[in-house]
Amino acid sequence: MDANPPPGFEPLFRSSPFLDHNGPFFFRKDDQGGFVVGLRILPHHANARGGAHGGLLMTLCDIALGYRTTRSQTPHPMLTTASVTADFAGSAKVGDWVEAHVEVHKVGGRLAFANCYLVSNGERIVRASAVFARTGDRPPGAAV
Repeated sequence: MDANPPPGFEPLFRSSPFLDHNGPFFFRKDDQGGFVVGLRILPHHANARGGAHGGLLMTLCDIALGYRTTRSQTPHPMLTTASVTADFAGSAKVGDWVEAHVEVHKVGGRLAFANCYLVSNGERIVRASAVFARTGDRPPGAAV
């Protein structure tokens, strides 16, 4: 099975060994100047029941929340996840496309707050809320 993203999505602009192992992750710009992060559920993402593993969905929430919150400010703050709370209201199965839509509420001097919905097949399947600790600002031109 291929990770084939929908039209308009391209490989995520940043990666790590962990994300490379668990992806591939994609993104597209949205109408509000932000972006949406997406993932095709592949066989290696499945739990024993054939659905997307909850840990994978939490990873998608965390990276979308963190990257979107960081890029909402100039200069880009350095943020560390302090807390992510999630409610699972549905599921995704192998082959489904899942998108993370983020709303940034506040980026302050010490803390940042954002919410995220994961959407699959037109349904909200996960609602997540995050708090980030701000540890400084990235130098201009540094990767986000």
